[in-house]
Amino acid sequence: MSVDITAEVAIRRPLEHVTAYMIDPAHDPQWIGGVREARMETSPPLAVGSRVARIASFLGRRVEYVNEVTELDPERVLDMRSVKAPFPMRVTYSFEPADGGAATIVRDRVRGAPGGFFKLFGPVLGPLVKRSVQQDLERLRDLLER
Repeated sequence: MSVDITAEVAIRRPLEHVTAYMIDPAHDPQWIGGVREARMETSPPLAVGSRVARIASFLGRRVEYVNEVTELDPERVLDMRSVKAPFPMRVTYSFEPADGGAATIVRDRVRGAPGGFFKLFGPVLGPLVKRSVQQDLERLRDLLER
């Protein structure tokens, strides 16, 4: 059973403001609900080939994973693939200006094939991931619109 979900939110902030915040892994624990810690394994700034290690919690389990940036265009997209994870995945943040540049549409697509413990959740895993990712984007919106 594979997972392929997309969540979306509109944030009333210019694209540059939104992407600058999202592309800095130091902010991850503030807006990604399960992330407790995020640190660069490679030298900053974030670029193609950069690796970011994260410690998170999902479905009551501690999850440690490392994502590698495969594409980065702050005007358009940040794409990452897991290089170490119990749930191999690909995460793509895409950005689109809206409302004449006063707002930004953010989409977060997560694709992957759960293994081990996570495989036990079968067909309900997709909806659980979607809900979690949507809540993260809403938290991001609330933080940035304050």
